[in-house]
Amino acid sequence: MTSAIALSARGRGLTAPNPNVGCVVVRDGRVLGRGWTQPGGRPHAEAHAIAQAGDIAGATLYVTLEPCAHASARGAACADLIAEALPARVVIAVRDPDPRTDGKGIERLRAAGIAVTSDVEAAAAQRAMAGFLTRQVKGRPHVTLKLAVSLDGRIALPDGSSRWITGPAARAHAHLERARHEMILVGRGTLEADRPRLDVRLPGLEARSPRRAVFGHGDPPEGWTAIRDPQAIGALDGVDHLFVEGGAGTAAAFLQADLVDRLLLYTAPIVVGSGRGAIGDIGLADLAHAHDRWRLCDTRTLGSDRLAIYERV
Repeated sequence: MTSAIALSARGRGLTAPNPNVGCVVVRDGRVLGRGWTQPGGRPHAEAHAIAQAGDIAGATLYVTLEPCAHASARGAACADLIAEALPARVVIAVRDPDPRTDGKGIERLRAAGIAVTSDVEAAAAQRAMAGFLTRQVKGRPHVTLKLAVSLDGRIALPDGSSRWITGPAARAHAHLERARHEMILVGRGTLEADRPRLDVRLPGLEARSPRRAVFGHGDPPEGWTAIRDPQAIGALDGVDHLFVEGGAGTAAAFLQADLVDRLLLYTAPIVVGSGRGAIGDIGLADLAHAHDRWRLCDTRTLGSDRLAIYERV
């Protein structure tokens, strides 16, 4: 299942509105096939893995999400495809919250005489497919807020100069994160001050640059999407992962609206002093309300910088 979850990450940012699923087929200790949801949502991970494996009778199929049970003009339901292939066992990480499947896929597999085990490595699979699951449960994209700050919490000098707070390794990692999202958003002030390209500038991943959006009033540049209210992100078509990259007012607006699911905090070993803060006013009236809202889930060193990744509790 760990391998299937790793495979699912290959499709992140490319499959919406379909989930980025991973699948591995094993028999007698040998991997027969691997699959992940392909760009645009088809083929599904299970179909991809079964096509690679060929005959999977008697095998065990590991999949990160319950196989779909609803008909589609784009292909057969995966529960039917697996039932026809007759593996001995199917191991599922997460049940599909989509009401068209939600338990029906498992029922169809069991009706075909296939043993089904579920809730295996569920937390890791949920993290890998957070965009799809957030869209299904909350009706909006999964939101990641990125902050690059000095040791004293500044994102720029007093005059607004901000290039560069972090070093090349941290910036490369941020570009990798861009590639894993369907849309990237900055505030109007950041757009006008920095004229950011917001593309992916990593060799081989340039084609995975996300769609661009600007938060605030006024007309957006050509090819950009205007978002005037954080709550409006629920109406974004084909966006299950939203990357919020700046600035302080935009970060505050999404935090105050309680719409940030994941926080990337890049910290550079520099002290700026009386520069610009990373986040504006979020309306916090009592420090007690600030505690127990974020859980540290990963840390890593990127050159001379430090990255801490937090998830909302």
